[in-house]
Amino acid sequence: MWPDFMTGQVDKPARVLLVDDDPHMRRVIAQELMADQRTLLVAQAASVREGRKAIKQHDFDVLLVDLNLGDGEGFELLEYLKTMRPEAEAIVISVMENDDQVLHAFELGATGYLVKNSWFGNYPQAVLQVVNGGASITPNLARRLLQRFDHSAPTAAAEPAPAAPAQASTDHETERLSQREKEVLRMVASGYTSAEIGNQLQISSLTVNTHIKNIYRKLQVRTRAQAVRFASLRGLF
Repeated sequence: MWPDFMTGQVDKPARVLLVDDDPHMRRVIAQELMADQRTLLVAQAASVREGRKAIKQHDFDVLLVDLNLGDGEGFELLEYLKTMRPEAEAIVISVMENDDQVLHAFELGATGYLVKNSWFGNYPQAVLQVVNGGASITPNLARRLLQRFDHSAPTAAAEPAPAAPAQASTDHETERLSQREKEVLRMVASGYTSAEIGNQLQISSLTVNTHIKNIYRKLQVRTRAQAVRFASLRGLF
């Protein structure tokens, strides 16, 4: 049962704009979105040019965008989205699993990255996760990114380099996360909502939100997506 306090209700579904140059993929994704009463597909586009026009013309909550479009890259639309509709969320859908592309998408404001044809590519679920403050990423990508950060952390610990003045200042302001906060942040990065994290850790949603607020304060960020990006780029996992 979908909680009535979450965004994405039958009488007020999460609105989606879909941009993909592959007609077959658009049809598949559109059918999934239309089959779930909690999501509403408001428009489709097949290129960067059409995507820019649709972003400007339609009100929506989540942009689902392919990276490789016929006349450019989906990254262009991520940048345009943040200037035109900064309140909207964005999920990248791509056949590629390049880690650098995933991180670049997050840097540009995306809060989700799904690999096409993945068994875990549930598009309505991804939309509902990001509009409710979570992030959406396939388990395989999440594991690879976490392994990448885990590999970088011991090296930094074994060979501590003198910090530059600006870096030292930032590090001084950034308090270390507790093990529990790192655990919560990992689950946020994997797309879990506060309620789901609470169930997994056997703590209340209120306690989860308290941990998230502490993470925001320690990392000096204001959203879940910013926290995940900050921690990922600094290898805090």
